[in-house]
Amino acid sequence: PADAVPRRRSAMCRGLSLLLATVALLAATARAEEEVKIEVLHLPESCSPKSKKGDLLNAHYDGFLASNGSKFYCSRTQNDGHPKWFVLGVGQVIKGLDIAMMNMCPGEKRKVIIPPSLAYGQQGYAQGKIPPNATLIFEIELYAVNQGPRSVEAFHRIDKDSDKKLSELEISQYLKEEFARDGKKRHPSVHDEILADIFKKNDHDGDGFISAKEYNVYQHDEL
Repeated sequence: PADAVPRRRSAMCRGLSLLLATVALLAATARAEEEVKIEVLHLPESCSPKSKKGDLLNAHYDGFLASNGSKFYCSRTQNDGHPKWFVLGVGQVIKGLDIAMMNMCPGEKRKVIIPPSLAYGQQGYAQGKIPPNATLIFEIELYAVNQGPRSVEAFHRIDKDSDKKLSELEISQYLKEEFARDGKKRHPSVHDEILADIFKKNDHDGDGFISAKEYNVYQHDEL
């Protein structure tokens, strides 16, 4: 019939539209599965400063497997029970925690669900007793938000001799000042561990200094 071709084209268009709708739905579902789900358990009346990328955070957190609720990590049983110190947003913790702890204030508590793609993925983490493709749950309590060794202002403060590179002595002194500012007692090993971790992750050429380029994860023009 004369209208057979238009009918076939119409059917093809409907089929293509259905296919595109299905693809869009699958993509939306995949994105939803890859999101970090955050539940605020406690929010203090005073919420300042809020955490941002580059801040030095002090927090306790417990980790559980979503599949069976078993606990695989507890910061209170590590390092003599001292809260963990780490720089937010630079890969010192799994990506899901970097996301989950953004815009958090001192004293806040959160429960977060992290999908495998933002945790340990298909490989898992045998040493930490985390199986492949594991969804993780963390209960987090944030104690302190300090300006970490990632901001332009901090770089200039640390760089006492203004030579555009940071020595181990300069960063060590900076950490001591930050620790003294919040007044919490810590084992000396905490300072040494953070200092070693900063150089391990940032002194890419191994020359014993962190240059402005190595330090400057935000690509600021000021440096």
